[in-house]
Amino acid sequence: MEFLIQNGIFVALALGLLAIAVAVILALKVRSADTGTDAMREVAAAIEEGAKAYLSRQIKTISAIAVALFVLIFIAKGLASGWETGGATALGFVIGASCSLLAGFIGMRVAVLANVRTTQAATIGAQPALRMAFNGGAVTGLLVVGLALLAVGGFYLGADAYFAQADHKKALEALVGLALGASLISVFARLGGGIYTKAADVGADLVGKIEQNLEEDDPRNPATIADNVGDNVGDCAGMAADVFETFAVSLIGSVLVAALYFNGQPQYIIFPFLLCGLAVIASVIGIIFINVGGLKPSSALLVGVALSAVIAGLLFLPLSMTLFPGMDQVFPERPEWVCIYVPTLVGLAMTFITVMITNYYTATEFAPVRKIAKASETGHATNIIAGLAVGLHATLLPVFFIGSSILVSYHFHQLYGVAIAVVSMLSLSGIIISLDAFGPITDNAGGLAVMSKLPKEVRKITDELDAIGNTMKAVTKGYAIASAGLAALVLFRSYVGELQAHRVAYAGLHNLPVPLPIDFKLDDPIILIGLFIGGVLPFLFVANTMDAVGKAAGAVVLEVRRQIKAKPGILNHTEKPEYGTCVDIVTKAALREMIFPALLPILAVLLVAGTPHLGAKALGGVLVGTIITGLFIAISLTSSGGAWDNAKKFIEEGNYGGKGSPAHAAAVTGDTVGDPYKDTSGPAINPMIKVVNIVAILIIPLFF
Repeated sequence: MEFLIQNGIFVALALGLLAIAVAVILALKVRSADTGTDAMREVAAAIEEGAKAYLSRQIKTISAIAVALFVLIFIAKGLASGWETGGATALGFVIGASCSLLAGFIGMRVAVLANVRTTQAATIGAQPALRMAFNGGAVTGLLVVGLALLAVGGFYLGADAYFAQADHKKALEALVGLALGASLISVFARLGGGIYTKAADVGADLVGKIEQNLEEDDPRNPATIADNVGDNVGDCAGMAADVFETFAVSLIGSVLVAALYFNGQPQYIIFPFLLCGLAVIASVIGIIFINVGGLKPSSALLVGVALSAVIAGLLFLPLSMTLFPGMDQVFPERPEWVCIYVPTLVGLAMTFITVMITNYYTATEFAPVRKIAKASETGHATNIIAGLAVGLHATLLPVFFIGSSILVSYHFHQLYGVAIAVVSMLSLSGIIISLDAFGPITDNAGGLAVMSKLPKEVRKITDELDAIGNTMKAVTKGYAIASAGLAALVLFRSYVGELQAHRVAYAGLHNLPVPLPIDFKLDDPIILIGLFIGGVLPFLFVANTMDAVGKAAGAVVLEVRRQIKAKPGILNHTEKPEYGTCVDIVTKAALREMIFPALLPILAVLLVAGTPHLGAKALGGVLVGTIITGLFIAISLTSSGGAWDNAKKFIEEGNYGGKGSPAHAAAVTGDTVGDPYKDTSGPAINPMIKVVNIVAILIIPLFF
């Protein structure tokens, strides 16, 4: 026990390095694979060039905003808490932002390496293509987890050593800056990438499939390169930044809770780091199983996750027994390790439950997707109605299990138990991100097969993997959103605890009576006003992101129509489309339209905090309101979008008339409506919720 207390975070950092080492080995394996024909390499190079160009411009745009925020944080925090704390918090912001950007770049870079190699592997068979696409995703998953462990653990150790405080208070304040940097950049990455990918996708589908009856990724479609670039900058880069943020913020949240309620007991701070470190081992074993198991693709991926969860559960047991050997403080008749270990099992169970629920609502073999496909026979409107209904139905089970998880975890170790359940759930991010990145890699692989004119048998394999990939993308989004729901109590209580600690410290500094804790009662009109404001925030956020995709997609539609009219030879292969024009349209639109929605949560928190008669009470209501409505909207949007997409794919397999049928046309409409649901608005709500909560904690010394 003494060794782990003295060196636990260093052990976790070493396991983070292990994740990076395995990722490098997998990356070298992917890179050494065959890249196929010259035609395949040419198309892949065009996709890579577009993705690099967008990300470089996005980084410049975000960096300008980040620099301004760095200065504001340094000055504001310096004036409120001292210049050392202000500098450390601002430095944490820069580290969090930089790592989030790096995670996004890694996600994009690996995807463009793996897509063409997956296409070539599909010429051999489904199993080689599965392994190539999954290994490409696993590189991203392990690198992001390793990077998050190193960033949070390394920065905490450095700040703690610099300030050398027994209560770690200033080091923890600096960690909040890191959390804000990661969350804010994640919102930008999700929004920018989501607007890019869905504007291109919707524009390409509306003209290409519906008006011109072209196949998916037909090289005659002027928007097809932009569509495939979008898979990389949205589904890969945006997703990697999002999960980095979710992992890092949840880890930081658990450390804040440990410091608030168990000050002077280092095992509570060290435990979350070691959970994440040990889960790296479990994720690596799951990744190896998927490579050697030989199961059919969908089964292999789900069994791999289940195996990782079981191994993690076995590893967490001796860790819990070692760090918590005594009797529990709340339940003296129970060993404390039991009260700690049960929440870790709850988190692992929630991971698998979330995967299975999302899989049910979005996979082609289950009733919800087939119901949407059946509804497509009677027209576009009935397809839309069925898809909306599926998304609404999909909210029930996750909320039931999230509530049950909070109840059980809180019963065993109160708020710390809930925090540990969240960390345990997210500790498997290494293998879960691998599933997510698998989706866009197989999607790109299918596009490369069509544009390179490979045999239809190859496209059949990539289409089957792409349908599984759509489900896996929805699974990962559901996983991230469910973790935010599970973390709701942790985030709110962290705000309440930090607020009271600040008020007590302020009273002591100015020789005032010790204030009583603020009472957040539902019959208080100020709390209700805060709940209303917080509840409407996700709706405003989604409205702005939907508008952005709609405007950009409209511009792509007009451009594709213009090119086909100006160059009739495009349709008979005698003239070449101007792919770069559509790429430029969506690049500019994404960078322009992402700014206001990304800053909306910050502006809302500052407005409520600074408004007379609202202040700290109303802000507490805002946090809860945002979490509650954001959770429902995000689950509904991502589930509807994934189900619409796979209903279209189910029809394209030959059901209900197959490609070119009226049912297919209706399904394409549903898919285009679902595109911003599942890949722009829905997934961006998760980091938006975190930004609201982190900014609220950060501004406490400034306003209250």
